[in-house]
Amino acid sequence: MFARLAVATVALLLVPVVPASAAGPLKDRTNRYVGSAVAAQPLNSEADYRSVLTREFDSVTPENEMKWAVVEPNRGQFNWSGADAIVNYARQNGKSVRGHTLVWHSQYPGWLNNLGSSELRSVVQQHINTEMGRYRGRIRAWDVVNEMFNEDGSRRQSIFQQRMGDNYVADAFRWARAADPSAKLYINDYNTEGVNAKSNALYNLVRTLKQQGVPIDGVGIQTHLSIQYGFPTSMRQNLERLAALGVDIAITEADVRIPLPADSTKLNTQANYYKQVWDACHAVSRCVEFTTWGFTDRHSWVPGTFPGEGAACLFDTNLRPKPAYTRINP
Repeated sequence: MFARLAVATVALLLVPVVPASAAGPLKDRTNRYVGSAVAAQPLNSEADYRSVLTREFDSVTPENEMKWAVVEPNRGQFNWSGADAIVNYARQNGKSVRGHTLVWHSQYPGWLNNLGSSELRSVVQQHINTEMGRYRGRIRAWDVVNEMFNEDGSRRQSIFQQRMGDNYVADAFRWARAADPSAKLYINDYNTEGVNAKSNALYNLVRTLKQQGVPIDGVGIQTHLSIQYGFPTSMRQNLERLAALGVDIAITEADVRIPLPADSTKLNTQANYYKQVWDACHAVSRCVEFTTWGFTDRHSWVPGTFPGEGAACLFDTNLRPKPAYTRINP
């Protein structure tokens, strides 16, 4: 979702590799994909990070490495190094990959701002063709359009909405299907866990797209939560109504942040939140994926975005499992 918080590299020899849970790896506890967002730098340089990721998860999402501003910062100049590293790791270790993300109002290259409507439309199609084409057949699912709604359910006035109009979403999905017919195509957004104005807008859009024959396969529910706020108790109801439209559901970016410092009471509340998300997904047959936005507090985006909050992941900075991990993997 956002840029990863930069942290100092932890000396590998000083941090022991954490043994697996007595219940076995998290990925073996369910018939859903169990994934995490990952970054290429620690994947390459931190042996303990790579070991726990490989043991516990069967799906990976590049945290920033596939975003447009990263892969094509200047027009026609590409940097695929990070994305290639993650896709190659996945292939070598039997993991699936969730591609993230193709059309988003944030972290797009600044040169797009200089384009008129018709040229932007052509460039978006070319971008989808280029990125999806590079990894054709190697990406299980793509977040095609990301975060297109405001909190009140209105459309976010992004460069794509303003210059390409309401049909940009349908167009992006059609271009994506042509670029890689084997990939599952998702729309993805945050604060859509429960029934509210934003999730209502998402529901209505997906229903319309399906009625129009647009090739949308799924809805991504990001699930960035905080124990400061109540759990979205209508989450299961929301997932069920979306699934009833004939699409798959994925929990795509789950984390539960805590006002710092963390203590046993806060960690227990966090564990309850994670378990409720896990259970809501498992209560809906078409909820096919449970992915967290990073798995260790060592490399979490939360402290850099929400000052005074953190400790949002299943593993602490030393890669020790927290109560949230043992709650969903008893």
